[in-house]
Amino acid sequence: MGLIDIASHKSIWRGIEYYKQNKVVLCDENNDGTYEAVVSGSDGEKYSVHLNIAHPRKSTCNCPLANGRQILCKHILATSFCVNPEEIDRFTKEKTNFVSEEDERRTKRYEKYLSFAKSMSPKELRESYAMAMAEVEEMRNNLK
Repeated sequence: MGLIDIASHKSIWRGIEYYKQNKVVLCDENNDGTYEAVVSGSDGEKYSVHLNIAHPRKSTCNCPLANGRQILCKHILATSFCVNPEEIDRFTKEKTNFVSEEDERRTKRYEKYLSFAKSMSPKELRESYAMAMAEVEEMRNNLK
């Protein structure tokens, strides 16, 4: 299981941006297979990253978000993309496949509901619509 399998999508996308913008200014491999890096932050600060690919949760960064916490921030992800740039392709391919599959599922649901609606009389359709809208409104109110 790699970093992109356990990191947030937001951190991954920002890490890709940082990698492509060459914000990883230094990345050296240690004798134990871990990496030490320096990454330029959005505020101009330089952050120290320790990347442990074998044990991703042991990776660290001294940025305000990740310092002292087990968070995989954009600086850690950018460093990992320096070490394994092919992970960007893997992530974007998986994301593209998911979106494509979700579009297909959405189309099938739409066709199913459209077929059902066509089988109803205009009166039944109006009543069902009104009931569905009332339920949607109730769900929205419960989320507040």
